[in-house]
Amino acid sequence: MKPDRGERLGREVHRKAGRKLRARAQGRRGIWFGLGMFGVIGWSVAVPAVAFTALGVWLDRHWPADFSWTLTLLFIGVGVGCLNAWYWVREHTRPEDAEDETR
Repeated sequence: MKPDRGERLGREVHRKAGRKLRARAQGRRGIWFGLGMFGVIGWSVAVPAVAFTALGVWLDRHWPADFSWTLTLLFIGVGVGCLNAWYWVREHTRPEDAEDETR
């Protein structure tokens, strides 16, 4: 049986109230939390970009091609790093949403 609008609205209000209470219990996050977040996101983009670029340099030396392996893999590395950062932020900023989906 499909839940009616009232039940869905009630669940949504309950979920948002729970999020608000958890945020109040945690208190304000300081500047160090924000700087740490920048650091983690930066590393999650920089490491794959550098690793893929190094692989591209190696490939350019051992298997030359009409295109640059270094530039190609640099762009791929940045893309992988951005996906990695997006996934990390999604997982660590709203964990209560993941809990709601399992119900």
